[in-house]
Amino acid sequence: MGTTSDRAGTGTPTGPARGPATPGRRAGARRGPHRGMACLAALLVPIVAAGARAGDPSVPAGADVAARPPAAKVKILDTLVFEPKTLVVHVGDTVEWHNDSLLVHTVTADPKLAARPVDVALPPGADPFDSGFLAPNATFRHTFERAGTYRYFCIPHEGANMVATVEVQAATAAGPDRDSGG
Repeated sequence: MGTTSDRAGTGTPTGPARGPATPGRRAGARRGPHRGMACLAALLVPIVAAGARAGDPSVPAGADVAARPPAAKVKILDTLVFEPKTLVVHVGDTVEWHNDSLLVHTVTADPKLAARPVDVALPPGADPFDSGFLAPNATFRHTFERAGTYRYFCIPHEGANMVATVEVQAATAAGPDRDSGG
């Protein structure tokens, strides 16, 4: 529910200098071990630029989550961690994840996409969510509509135990100044 994302990548991949043609290599071709990165970037840019996946139930039509400031923010780091690893928010709060890493990551709470079932948890009745691939410097937001424990992971780095938790508490009458735990 209530999910938006800003996945627009900017800039172009950089790599070794291009050089003149030599036997076995055309003029202007990339040199060195980074040429594979250019291929990977060429494959990922359309995925990242495509935004939310068509038919993704976590992105309802007309969702205006971006208009509200997030109640909490999570950084996605090069060290393959979400920071903070555990976050406490309230029902109706929006959390924003920002990819501070040089790597592509996801924010995924969908049991169908987990390699290890223990890496994902949703409260009863909560809809799964998935950011899709987040390029460096991209953001993803999700609004939590049900109380309970949400355990989420990064698809490409699940094997490295890139897993974190959002504890969603029942909404209180304390108003917008309540402690969001982050």
